Amino acid sequence: MTGLTASTGTEDTFPVKGMDAVVFAVGNAKQAAHYYSTAFGMRRVAYRGPENGSRETASYVLESGSARFVFTSVVKAATEHGRFLAEHVAEHGDGVVDLAIEVPDARAAYAYAVEHGATGLEEPYELKDEYGTVVLAAIATYGRTRHTLVDRSGYDGPYLPGYAPAQPIVEPPAKRCFQAVDHCVGNVELGRMNEWVTFYNRVMGFTNMKEFVGDDIATEYSALMSKVVADGSRKVKFPLNEPAVAKKKSQIDEYLEFYGGPGVQHIALATNDIVASVRAMRAAGMEFLDTPDSYYDTLGEWVGDTRVPLDTLRELKILADRDEDGYLLQIFTKPVQDRPTVFFEMIERHGSMGFGKGNFKALFEAIEREQERRGNL
Repeated sequence: MTGLTASTGTEDTFPVKGMDAVVFAVGNAKQAAHYYSTAFGMRRVAYRGPENGSRETASYVLESGSARFVFTSVVKAATEHGRFLAEHVAEHGDGVVDLAIEVPDARAAYAYAVEHGATGLEEPYELKDEYGTVVLAAIATYGRTRHTLVDRSGYDGPYLPGYAPAQPIVEPPAKRCFQAVDHCVGNVELGRMNEWVTFYNRVMGFTNMKEFVGDDIATEYSALMSKVVADGSRKVKFPLNEPAVAKKKSQIDEYLEFYGGPGVQHIALATNDIVASVRAMRAAGMEFLDTPDSYYDTLGEWVGDTRVPLDTLRELKILADRDEDGYLLQIFTKPVQDRPTVFFEMIERHGSMGFGKGNFKALFEAIEREQERRGNL
């Protein structure tokens, strides 16, 4: 299994094509699919359930550009897989169980990962139907999260064998709200961030892309530490957070408490028009974190000109940040379930490959205001 990284031209020991799917275990997949169709403008493309042979689970596949979400709930937990999903929802609430990665060779990727210390969950196997063949394998990562390794180069069906094509649940918007998964953020326990960074370095050949520690990522009351690992092409990026000692409970502490352990904290979605996306999502009922007007009073002094006028950024509460490569625009939703766990980020990049370092203080203060309202700060 060899390849060349786009960024360095050196040999890539674990080549990837990109994120294949973000798979959620939820209490009611039908309702979740409707919510993400309505609030996120996603299009249902495939379904598997009792009507087409899946007696234990129901799964809805939604897409927006290359971004793919799969929502699965248990109809009747009769096997180990069904019991795992039911227990996962009972323990963690709605959450991500799988960050599936598309690879050119699932067998080689699995062999490399296990040889370098990964815990194998499913050895490579094939699924076939009239659309072709998919090769799958799975390894464990932090908490109860897994990475399914997907080789779909010989397949042109709607998702995977066993899934039937499905019509949209609601009429998708004329302009999609986002076109790709930009990055997926994991929260781990105090003292374990470096352990998982090393895991991705060793097991998947990922390299360290960014590091935020100390004052980079702290407020008066709470703090955390974060490091970002990515594949050689930068198509798959995984920031990893851990709490840091501070006066009060950090957002990572709150997540770990309410999720019941480590897991996926938020998913960043790449958009080409964050203004249109935020307007459409707000109109559909999506709630975003608020940002005080004072943030915008000096924003232009250090960010400079952006595609979006400052008055529009202020109106929509969109954040901006600039680094040596360009700038980005971003905004964060509130948690999308009753537990203060999983949320989303909308991000529009213009050269910058950063993660909004200049916004950390404003963002975390906004999160702290929500924590205080919940009585969890």
